Amino acid sequence: MSAEPLKTLFHPFEAEAVSLPRKGERVLFLGAEPGFRLPEGFDAALHLVQGFRPHFRALQGGFTVTPRPEGEGFDAALVLAGRHRGQNELHIAEAIERVRPGGSIIVAGAKDDGIASLRKRIGELVPLDGHLPKHHGIAFWFHRPADAAVAAALRVANPPLLLEGRFRTAPGMFSFDKIDTGSKLLVDNLPGDLRGKVADFCAGWGYVAAEVAARSPGISALDLYEAEFDALEAAKGNIGNTAAEPDFFWIDLLSEPVERRYDAIVMNPPFHRSRAAEPEVGAGMIRAAAKALKPGGRLFMVANRQLPYEPVLAAAFSSHAEIARDGMFKILAARR
Repeated sequence: MSAEPLKTLFHPFEAEAVSLPRKGERVLFLGAEPGFRLPEGFDAALHLVQGFRPHFRALQGGFTVTPRPEGEGFDAALVLAGRHRGQNELHIAEAIERVRPGGSIIVAGAKDDGIASLRKRIGELVPLDGHLPKHHGIAFWFHRPADAAVAAALRVANPPLLLEGRFRTAPGMFSFDKIDTGSKLLVDNLPGDLRGKVADFCAGWGYVAAEVAARSPGISALDLYEAEFDALEAAKGNIGNTAAEPDFFWIDLLSEPVERRYDAIVMNPPFHRSRAAEPEVGAGMIRAAAKALKPGGRLFMVANRQLPYEPVLAAAFSSHAEIARDGMFKILAARR
């Protein structure tokens, strides 16, 4: 997300449309991202909530930061809305549940991410006190109702899902409402002889790892690495019974080292952090996988067909090949 929605979020305070929180008050900030600047006179203690590991690490220092909300009775809440409508609504529900009755809740997001429809949706459930457009976004705010009925309605509208009768997911997670096509293509083209210690990089809510565990009885260890805290927590319940007890690592693979070494790594890496494709993200994951593999270890990954990962594989591995493809994706295999 760009810095513009962060500016939009604090604009109502700067415009004196919303009173600045005072010293001694506590403000919950859901979806907090690095780069925000507090308006002069914003003296309340901030509790930041961010489950995406790179942002979490960048926010540490000077503030309380947790991957999930903690505490209640906050005097106000800030909600930075993103592209996932269901997740936005759940964040607003969380704010309502954790702010004291009468406390202010301020929500902001980019126009391109659907903030106008979110404002309309929340306005149908609770009276809004105002809204302001600024920095290509909109901020709106309301007072926390006396009861939490609005929060309950938002949660009912965005329930956790159960895919194929075995995978529990929630709005905001990657491919939360269906099995990802690329991940399924990867699983269907993995060799049947995976053995030893195996890792799933960018494991999400655990689909690929669960299939590896079910199809590869020869593995002795299975570790999952994921940057999204909630997805990794979901994965803990989605793996099922395995011969190898899995370990789970909440980690930014682009900046934090992997201490263990593996015989094989499987992954479906992200290829963007914003709307535009950023192949360097996947390239960084490939280099991280190469470092984490034992000599002779194998990497199996899925990627969009147009992404130019072959030169990166050639530089980091002794050999590589494309082993499958469909209309959108390709499966790449490499040996260290």
